[in-house]
Amino acid sequence: MAHVAEYKKKTVNEFVNLINSYPVIGVVDMENLPTAQLQKMREQLRDKVVIRMTKRRFMNIALDKVKDSKKGIEEMKNYLTGMPALLFTKDDPFKLAKTLKKSMSTAPAKQGQVAPKDIIVSAGPTPFSPGPVISELASAGIKTAIENGKIVVKSDTVVVKKGEKVGQAIAGILTRLGVEPMEVGLNLTAVYDNGTIFTRDVLDIDEEEFMSKIKTAYNSALGLALELSFLTKETTEIMIAKAFREAKAIALSQNIMADGIKEEIMAKANKEMLALKSKLNIPDAQKEKSKEEEKEVEELKEKPKEEEKEVVKEEKEKIKKEAEEKPEEEKKEVKEAEKVEEIKEPEEKPKQEKSEDKKGEGKEKVKKEEQKAEVKAEDIKEETKADEVKETPKEEKVPSAAKLAEKVEKKD
Repeated sequence: MAHVAEYKKKTVNEFVNLINSYPVIGVVDMENLPTAQLQKMREQLRDKVVIRMTKRRFMNIALDKVKDSKKGIEEMKNYLTGMPALLFTKDDPFKLAKTLKKSMSTAPAKQGQVAPKDIIVSAGPTPFSPGPVISELASAGIKTAIENGKIVVKSDTVVVKKGEKVGQAIAGILTRLGVEPMEVGLNLTAVYDNGTIFTRDVLDIDEEEFMSKIKTAYNSALGLALELSFLTKETTEIMIAKAFREAKAIALSQNIMADGIKEEIMAKANKEMLALKSKLNIPDAQKEKSKEEEKEVEELKEKPKEEEKEVVKEEKEKIKKEAEEKPEEEKKEVKEAEKVEEIKEPEEKPKQEKSEDKKGEGKEKVKKEEQKAEVKAEDIKEETKADEVKETPKEEKVPSAAKLAEKVEKKD
């Protein structure tokens, strides 16, 4: 029996313990993964994933030892390709695949690497000036042209198909063009979970496409259930609403009055009434009524104006009447003034016949009478001014008190 080194036994036992401790075991290929990037990814996954790497032979031995406790796990040996490593986690396999995919980064292609997908050189300008590089691009099947002193790729070109190895010339051209087709990271190849092995193509799904398919399936199932009138939690409310709409449509078509449709029936009747009214050219009673109301409002507005006119008219007539009465009073004043004059004249005759001794007394009396006449004339003048303020008609000309006073003075 061959002697087995203790470190080998320790390594195998470590892997056996990890396989028994974690429900989800994954296999990754770390070929062409730079050490710096591997360390960075380990830091990111430290709390979620345990990564262990050893010789493929030790991994196979560890998987064989746990095949009795982990049904079907020995099938994982078929996915130990390239530079394999085992992942141990408690996360869901799809969640693990998503986490690893987010940690991937692009890198230039190297000679001998297998293309994970079709490598495409896109159409557009390049940094190259015309020269020998044109023939290199042509040898790779890339169509070019010269524009503004630069080489331009005329159309998108597939230079390496998925699964093919990258040649030395193609790798150099891709590097010079700045194309980084390779994905660098932990390349998950398979995951074991409770007796089931999920391969990379199953785990690598497009979430948006997947959700779209689920929504399509849900809508199709819902439509089928509604068509068959199959009551479920999702279809019951929709079917009740559908039944209500159908019942409402029948009630409206037959003019059946009900609480749910009385407003619609009234609206329908009003619409038909308006159509008939328009066809028969029947005037709108409401509009006529509105016109009458407007007319009444206008009349009410005009009525106060007419009343104001009547009041103004009455005031004018009153003023006119007072103006007509004033001249008669003034005439009386004139007559009184004339009487005063008549009184003065007889007094003057005796004055001439009397002696010079009595002349002084006569003059004083005349002077007093003149003062009385002037006072009277002033009163008449003030009354005349008051009458003029009350708008005495211009047509009736009455001698003013001032003129009367002047006449009295002249006669004196």
